[in-house]
Amino acid sequence: MSTFAAYQISRLDNGEFKAGIEDFQKDDLSKGDVLIKVHYSSVNYKDGMVSTPDNPLVKDYPIIPGIDLAGVVEKSNDPQFKEGDEVIATSYEIGVNHHGGYSEYANIPSEWIVPLPEGISLEQAMIYGTAGFTAALSIHRLEAGGLTPEDGPVLVTGASGGVGSMAVAMLAKRGYTVEASTGSQEHEEYLKRLGAQKVISREDVYDGKLKPVQSERWAAAVDPVGGEQLASLLGQLKYQGAAAVSGLTGGTKVPAQVYPFILRGISLIGIDSVNCPMPLRKKIWNRLAEDLKTTDAFEDIKSVIRLEDLTDTLQSILQGNTRGRVIVELK
Repeated sequence: MSTFAAYQISRLDNGEFKAGIEDFQKDDLSKGDVLIKVHYSSVNYKDGMVSTPDNPLVKDYPIIPGIDLAGVVEKSNDPQFKEGDEVIATSYEIGVNHHGGYSEYANIPSEWIVPLPEGISLEQAMIYGTAGFTAALSIHRLEAGGLTPEDGPVLVTGASGGVGSMAVAMLAKRGYTVEASTGSQEHEEYLKRLGAQKVISREDVYDGKLKPVQSERWAAAVDPVGGEQLASLLGQLKYQGAAAVSGLTGGTKVPAQVYPFILRGISLIGIDSVNCPMPLRKKIWNRLAEDLKTTDAFEDIKSVIRLEDLTDTLQSILQGNTRGRVIVELK
């Protein structure tokens, strides 16, 4: 049987942590009823976490990381997918406890797979990936709660990262006034090209001093950062404003007080892209191909690498040194 390339992380018997490209056969892959020829994957913060020793995510080694993949069905034991179908698979246990997208082939359970919507390509699907899906789900949940462009500016934290970049572009396309917060002021022009009307510093959201309630600034926030910055922005939301939180790069502790909730009626919305129910997952992917599609921003947002570039890129995303979306080309 012919072999193919995959990027694997292993823990050796002596405790050494090893990562690099290995030769695989299809029988080496995780169980799954759909075999996919992977064309693209992407790099997410979670992939960076998986690549570190003693991370809390991986239960068993070796593992092929890559929580996202898009490709073409080569073989299927489920009648809803047939050879030649273009498909997307993201989240669930992919790339964490099930061999993932950093491989020329992947075996994926059919219940984790979404047909590629009309209107986007496999490459565009991975420019979105989990980050774009999370941004879209955040906007969807905020709008389901009543948010409209007329309500006022929307804050996006961690704006130069994957979720942040996609959220800025999507919100701008929907007609929102976007304020983008970043710790990297050299990305100001980039964020304005994506549609941010105003770029502010991380310190402008949280200056190191937590106050229960501050002046009302934003109708809503898309926050992939969490931590004390989230606690600070909650006190700056307008009356009946809402924040959608999806990440923890700023820490897991949110020392918020109850005052903005009971004095201004604000809402804090948790965004889970991992176990999002399939009907909603398909709805969000269709929105990404339609009213949230950000084709004009794709070239600014994306950079393309190969498997051999992964080790350095995974380190870079953990250090906050990547911008936008990094996709991995495997075709």
